[in-house]
Amino acid sequence: MVRSLWIGASGMIGGQFNIDVIANNLANINTTGYKRSRAEFEELLYQTHRLAGTPSSELTIYPVGIQVGVGVRPSATLKYHTQGALQNTGNKLDVAISGEGYFRVVLPDGTYAYTRDGSFKLDANGEIVSSNGYRFEPPIVLPEGSRVETVKISDNGVVYVKVGDSNEDVEVGRINLYRFINPAGLDSIGENLFKETVASGPAYEGVPSAEGFGKVHQGFLEMSNVNPVKEFVDMIVAQRSYEFNSKSIQTTDTMLSTAVNLKR
Repeated sequence: MVRSLWIGASGMIGGQFNIDVIANNLANINTTGYKRSRAEFEELLYQTHRLAGTPSSELTIYPVGIQVGVGVRPSATLKYHTQGALQNTGNKLDVAISGEGYFRVVLPDGTYAYTRDGSFKLDANGEIVSSNGYRFEPPIVLPEGSRVETVKISDNGVVYVKVGDSNEDVEVGRINLYRFINPAGLDSIGENLFKETVASGPAYEGVPSAEGFGKVHQGFLEMSNVNPVKEFVDMIVAQRSYEFNSKSIQTTDTMLSTAVNLKR
């Protein structure tokens, strides 16, 4: 009977974990390029009292066994790398990806990170960087005297700008995209960034609009792919699951109390 106390406790811990994941999705509903997560669970070990196939007599066997599970635990948080809605911002340095691919930036320690957040900025040197100041590799620098309002980014990622009073577009660089065999295996490190892992596989570089890679759209941002209605439904289910497990603990406590009070 005491086993059910721990089973119920594991269910409540799992329910709390589920609520935490859902809460994080809702908290990031307006985060550019955010990808929603889903909590996944697995059974704990089973206590076996009798194996299936055990002889029940000289001529017969038990067709099924007797096993009791001991609870549940989180097994994974799966990231859904599906397309988010595109929002028109009109900002010349905002870039959204429609389709597969990630932008690559260089972190301060020299390693690479990947993002779908295309809200780019200019630093003091005229270099196009991420919102956190991380630069592209190779860098994209606007020449001195460039007019930001004349920046053009083609569907295949080539960046043009007009310099000074010239009406001629000057190519200053290209934004390449990177894709992975298993995007769900990427490591989320915060700041809208992902890092490559053994599970994700290596990054494959490509040109926007090329086969297997998405297009880039200047003046747009990709919003999060969180569906608030689905999250609220999942929250209700998680809440009820938490309540059911608490009820199993309360019921076990009542049964133990009854057993204790059998003899007075």
